[in-house]
Amino acid sequence: MGETNVSTREGRTAAGTSPLEAEGTRPAGAFVRRLRTPRRPRIWYELALIAVSYWLYSLVRNAVPEQQAAAMQNADWIWQAEQAIGLAFERGVNQAVNSVTWLVVGMNYYYATLHFIVTIAVLVWLYRRHPGRYAAMRTVLFVTTGLALVGFYFFPLAPPRLFEGGGFVDTVLVHETWGSMASGDLKHMTNQYAAMPSMHIGWSLWCGLALFTLARVPWVKVLAVLYPLATLVVIIATANHFWLDAIGGLLCLMAALALTRVWYGRAPHRLPRRMAAVRGRPQGARGTARPAPTGPQGTSEAAAAESARPALEDEPAGR
Repeated sequence: MGETNVSTREGRTAAGTSPLEAEGTRPAGAFVRRLRTPRRPRIWYELALIAVSYWLYSLVRNAVPEQQAAAMQNADWIWQAEQAIGLAFERGVNQAVNSVTWLVVGMNYYYATLHFIVTIAVLVWLYRRHPGRYAAMRTVLFVTTGLALVGFYFFPLAPPRLFEGGGFVDTVLVHETWGSMASGDLKHMTNQYAAMPSMHIGWSLWCGLALFTLARVPWVKVLAVLYPLATLVVIIATANHFWLDAIGGLLCLMAALALTRVWYGRAPHRLPRRMAAVRGRPQGARGTARPAPTGPQGTSEAAAAESARPALEDEPAGR
């Protein structure tokens, strides 16, 4: 009799072991690896996640006790430190801009609106144009915001406009605009002493980073640089933050980028723009992968198709 050809089902070794067993990987490790693998985002899941996350952020931020005495003491400490190094320029900028009505009113509305509009727009752009990088970039934003909550709790800080004796002008109250959730009738809806770190800077830097590293149009890259710079000017001119608050926002973003890179193994903009086709689908009963159809030489058609086309996951960042 001739030699007997023994064929094995895809996902099994000749000895009858599963791929996880063959690689010496436990199911728990496979689950973690699955979480770390970029996936195509689902719109309903992302909308729900963003809504719940922002609700929790607002709940926790506003639940932090408004420690007015500590907040004023910390503001005085920051103001004295800036004066000691010769960089206490916030009051001069605030008073100069306040003298130009149309400019300061425009900045008030900038502060109130673009913080949300631009961030949401960048999230939508990432979702549509860079689905393979969306989850990682979204994680950077979420971790940045989460780290900010730690700062709000442990370092209550009065913004310059509320700093007693600082000589700052609350431009929203003076010009009767609604440029701050912590001014006028809205001040009772939010924690007024959650100024360190500045999430206006954290979020605007995140937007600028995403657009600068991934956009292909030159003028978009220019806007990516100008947007956080303009935001820095606005938060100082409207007396909503000291410049050291902006440093705090930058540090939160840098820490979030580092943590996200460790989790995904690469910087977010280095991940594939789009995901490759999922292998081993569909799943059979009890989660066991069904065998994939094979070609004449026993090679799976899925593997043959994968090797025959350019790999999207190797597409360079910025495409």
